[in-house]
Amino acid sequence: MASLWDTLSDLPADHYGDRPATAAVLVPLFEDQSDVVRVVITKRPDHMPSHPGQLAFPGGKIDPIDNSVLAAALREADEEVGIQAHQVTPLGFLEPVSTNRFDVVVAPVVGRLDRVPKLVPDPAEVAATMVPPLHHFLNEDRWRTENWSGHQLWFIEVEGEVLWGASAAIMRSLLAVIRGQ
Repeated sequence: MASLWDTLSDLPADHYGDRPATAAVLVPLFEDQSDVVRVVITKRPDHMPSHPGQLAFPGGKIDPIDNSVLAAALREADEEVGIQAHQVTPLGFLEPVSTNRFDVVVAPVVGRLDRVPKLVPDPAEVAATMVPPLHHFLNEDRWRTENWSGHQLWFIEVEGEVLWGASAAIMRSLLAVIRGQ
């Protein structure tokens, strides 16, 4: 799937937008043994203070120790699911996403993993992991929208759970890039 990697290599090399990022997530993509491109998604534990039980990409707040938005995304992916920085080739940034509830500006970083990851979820931050094929998200028939307080939100079922909110917006942004939109 060389064309996918070529398309994604044209992404911006840094966070962009009119407000600085306050959080960063990694959108980890990899090819499995059958050359199927998959994405790593986590389920947040129910005890989390923000977004409990929701599906998300590995990530979190940018800390003072992070020397860049990319460094924050890589640190968080390592802490949450054991994806180490040396396993990731950063491909670039997607459009920033703001969360309404917490006024957080999330910078999504797309990264290609050098192999099928051995995920080691931190139970304090991750209740479960899943690695659905990217083509699952490309099927528009699986998506639905709802209007919440004047905002259109996207929803898609993934392995019996629902991806929605900021994470769904990030996935939709990735799909738009893949489709050349």
